Parts: sequence; structure tokens; C-alpha cells
Amino acid sequence: MSTESTQPDPSAGAAVKAADRAHVFHSWSAQDLIDPLAVAGAEGSYFWDYDGNRYLDFSCQLVNTNIGHQHPKVVAAIQEQAARLCTIAPGFAVDVRSEAARLIAERTPGDLDKIFFTNGGAEAVENAVRMARLHTGRPKVLSAYRSYHGATAAAINLTGDPRRWPSDTGSAGVIHFWAPFLYRSPFHAQSEEQECERALAHLEDTVVFEGPQTIAAIVLETVPGTAGIMVPPPGYLAGVREICDRHGIVFVLDEVMAGFGRTGRWFAADHFGVTPDLLTFAKGVNSGYVPLGGVAISAEIAATFGTRPYPGGLTYSGHPLACASAVATINAMAEEGIVENAARVGEDVIGPGLRALAERHPSVGEVRGMGVFWAVELVRDRATREPLVPYNAAGAAGAPMAAFTAACKKSGLWPFVNMNRTHVVPPCTVTEAEVKEGLAALDAALTVADEHTV
Repeated sequence: MSTESTQPDPSAGAAVKAADRAHVFHSWSAQDLIDPLAVAGAEGSYFWDYDGNRYLDFSCQLVNTNIGHQHPKVVAAIQEQAARLCTIAPGFAVDVRSEAARLIAERTPGDLDKIFFTNGGAEAVENAVRMARLHTGRPKVLSAYRSYHGATAAAINLTGDPRRWPSDTGSAGVIHFWAPFLYRSPFHAQSEEQECERALAHLEDTVVFEGPQTIAAIVLETVPGTAGIMVPPPGYLAGVREICDRHGIVFVLDEVMAGFGRTGRWFAADHFGVTPDLLTFAKGVNSGYVPLGGVAISAEIAATFGTRPYPGGLTYSGHPLACASAVATINAMAEEGIVENAARVGEDVIGPGLRALAERHPSVGEVRGMGVFWAVELVRDRATREPLVPYNAAGAAGAPMAAFTAACKKSGLWPFVNMNRTHVVPPCTVTEAEVKEGLAALDAALTVADEHTV
């Protein structure tokens, strides 16, 4: 890491902050109540500010820098592509676009061999839903509570958390159901087997009572991300696949966050032996270096649009700079064993480390995850599982989590915090030493959370 790049320059930071506050309108924020950190640079698992503070990025920004910050091969690929061909319309055949599609299709499960490129995950979900509705001729789509699918019109209606509420039209043709989550089971289950069986029965009932002939798709995050990294019990996704097959419903797996090494496999679906009809991706496909997402499409659904035009498109679909970064990312991940590193670090370091923290801290109710995709559930009371803060807490009600977050940052750790959880989601390139550094910072911060337990 260049020492010159990390030299403090507070005056430059103040100028960046002032310009931001004067002109940038931030997402998901009350504009007058935020104080964004001015970032000077990043490399690998770290980023730093203009005051010389360096942070271990246990958030991967928005759980997307799977290959770490500023990977030299990806940076070089973007530079080389920019010198050769910066942009071209989606209707042309371009080498780098074709190669990105080929590399993605090689890694998707089953016959998902056609790739429709978008600018990000929300647009991928939008187009997957459109494809499903056109393919089936049906209007309704089912999705789970405790989910996030994006902030565009259809995607936000599919989302099963409070971010949906201000934009929920109530007429989007979306029906929500409960997916399995044993720790907070909506089915009063006592085991993973019971949770799986009862969750599938609930989904089947929902399908029957909504009318199978009216349902175009069931959309699920393979492993829900922002909502809590809830790994589905064995047999659940296969059961959903069977329900879809029996009723002619399109099965959509959202791998925007879980894909491209995050769970220790190229796609989380690989853990469960399930092939969806449509698979959405973004984030880790190129670590967000240039905006890119897409839909991987089965042969059957692709054939629907063989002679019938698909009524959807984007000016920047398959943008050459984005595709070049995806090609470089996927090749680097393969050549450097990055997916395998994520699996190994998760099994050997993160999982055992978090379980050890759980033994020491009464504020830890549960740890769960796989690969470099973990959640720590913080509670006031382990016996009752009462969350450390109420659902969707704000202001004073959310103070315990705010204090925990501040303690992480004070220790040089940038956490991913949502509701009553902190997620441990470092890059897939993270080293054992970096994980141990992060766990030590979490250990210190959890003592702050412990102060709010009963």
C-alpha cells in the first residue's frame, strides 16, 4: 500500500465534505441528519479517510466488493478497455460483452446459458419479473418477508422489509409469505426439519389460496442478505422448486448479494443442488467497479422470446467497461482461488471465531452463515431472544446498536449493521490475519452491546 496515498490531508477532506453537503442527495437518508465520511482511498480489505483513519471493511461497502478494493487486474482491464472502446449500443456484438456472458453462463447452474445485462441488481429483478409474467401470461408474484430485492418499482414491492412501505403501491401484484428462519420461527418449529416442512406447507397453502393459475413467479434470495443471512434449511429450496414445477410457476433466485463467491461457491444455489428458471446477479460479478447486473435465463424462457421480441432494454446494457471489469474479475477469482479462499476462511476462521465470541458475550443470540457471509444476531435477553433494539428502531430506540456501531468504527472496523444485527461480510480475498483483526474489534464492540442486556 502506498504510504503517500494514506497521508492525512484534513483540508482536502473538509472540501470534499462541503461539496457533498452542498450538492449530493443521498439515498435512504434524511439529508439534514447525515454526516458522510469523506473517503480518500481504498485497497484490498481497507479504506481510509483524509484524517489518516484506516478502516477494515467488514461491510464490503454494500456487500459487493467481493474481490476487494482496487484489484490491479480489474483496474488494468477497465483502463485497457477504455483505451480501445469505451461504449457501444447494446444491439451490437462486442467481444468483451460476449466473453462476460460466456464466463457467467459457464458458472450458473443448469441450463441458464443466456445472459441479459442490466446496470445493477434492482434492474435485474425488474426484468426477471417481466420475463416471468410474459412467459406465463400470469400477473402475480410471490416473495418473502425478510427480503430485499432493490429500490425500483417492482423490486421494492417484492422487498419484504420496511424500506418497501413508503413505496408500496398495494396494487403491484405482489404477495408476501414467510420463508424459513428457525431462530425466529413463524411456524413454532423446534428443528430445521420442522421449519422446512412447515415453511413449505405454508407456501403451498399461499399458492393454493392465491390461485396457482394466477402466479407467474416465486422470487427468493437464495440466502437472504440484508434481511439477516438466513441460510435455508436442507430441502427447502428443492421443495420450492417442486411447488413451482407442479403449478407451472417460474422460480427466480436472487443472487445479487449471495453470488460470485460470497457463500464459498460461485453461486449460493450450488450449495443446495437447485436450478432456478431465472437467476439475478450484480454486485460481486465485478465487485461494483463499474455498474453491472443481469439475469441468467433458462432455455425454456429464452425460447419464449425466440421470435417474439422481448419488450425491455437499457442504454447501458452490457456496457463494455462494465463487461471488461467482469471478465477480469471472474478470471482473477478463478486463477487466484478466491472462491475457495472464501469457503476456507468462513469454515476455518470466521465461523469458529464468531462462535467463540458468542460464548463470551451475552448480547449474541445467534451466529449464522457460510463463506464470507455471516450475521450476528444481537439480543437483550438470550432466553427470550428479545432483539437488542425493536424492529425498525429509530432514534433513541436504536441507541444500543448506534453505540455498538460507533465502538466498531473507533476500533478501525467498518461494520455492516441492520436492525439488531451486525453482518460479517469481508471481501472473498480476506486473509486469516485480517479476519482475526476484525474479530478482535468486534470483541471489543460487543462489550458495549453487552451493557444493554438484561
